[in-house]
Amino acid sequence: MKYGGYFDISSKIERITSLEQETQSLNFWNDQKNATIVMDELNNLKEIVHNNKELKDEISEYLDLIEILEVEMDLDIKEDIINKLSDIKTKLSSLELYTLLGNEYDKNNCILELHAGAGGTEACDWTNMLYRMYLRYLERHHFKVELISYLEGEDTGIKSVSMKVIGEFAYGYLKGEKGVHRLVRLSPFDANNKRHTSFASVDVIPEFKEIEDIKIEEKDLKIDVYRASGAGGQHINRTESAVRITHLPTKIVVSCQNERSQIQNREEAMRVLKSKLKILEIERQNQKLNEVKGTNLNIEFGSQIRSYVMHPYSLVKDHRTNYETSNVLKVLDGEIDEFIESFLKLNTKK
Repeated sequence: MKYGGYFDISSKIERITSLEQETQSLNFWNDQKNATIVMDELNNLKEIVHNNKELKDEISEYLDLIEILEVEMDLDIKEDIINKLSDIKTKLSSLELYTLLGNEYDKNNCILELHAGAGGTEACDWTNMLYRMYLRYLERHHFKVELISYLEGEDTGIKSVSMKVIGEFAYGYLKGEKGVHRLVRLSPFDANNKRHTSFASVDVIPEFKEIEDIKIEEKDLKIDVYRASGAGGQHINRTESAVRITHLPTKIVVSCQNERSQIQNREEAMRVLKSKLKILEIERQNQKLNEVKGTNLNIEFGSQIRSYVMHPYSLVKDHRTNYETSNVLKVLDGEIDEFIESFLKLNTKK
């Protein structure tokens, strides 16, 4: 039997061998950034191979035990099998997700962006809550996060934040999070403790490995440099190293502040801009709007993909899949796996 994608272990073992040979090069560590990318991929592939082999061996072992029971009943062996079945089902369910990640860009790293919408201070605080939620989720699933830009709210919270998520299937897992997220709660900023509704938008962009074909004219760019603020490296607030690039024809704005120099920030911002322009090109040429970018939505009531209600009752509901849970705090602590899985299953059926 042949297996593809995540379960194509043979090709992964070949890739591991190739990467291990690359790491043995005398000049391998001269390029720290590339070396880190290679080591991350190598460790990820080794973990996948190990998990598949471990589960396969476990299933084979218990199939052998079942054959023994068919010949001669042993109550101790039977009880052992029953106790282990639940654990095997959980592992199989986790692996099943990978069969839903078969679209062209699902394996890629991605850019995750959060923007505060209608609601002022409330929206900035809500964006900060979402930022924490995603960081907890990504940490739990061993994705690496690199901050690209971070803009604080005027009073509190976050006005916007952009980060690169590194790891296999980063885009595949997070693509369903794109859209407007709505929060309903009793406001901690309202002296009268009234109920408020806040909005924040989430954008998820695949990181394209081949973007050299995207040509950008210098006359189409407006480039601003400024002093970075908020979360970031130790050079933050000391030099005007942050870069903001506006692509005039499309009005796309990209910022980067986390690199050490203005040149590095400009290069990273250009990579993100090219990825965004690549999406527009794909939409025009291949009509992949729903698969790659999703539908553009206004950050306001009526356009949300998910609602998080903390008052007058507790409920988080995805309006596309109708999956819901009453444990809002658990979701805000990063446990969004069920929402991601239900979205992937829904789109696989279409």
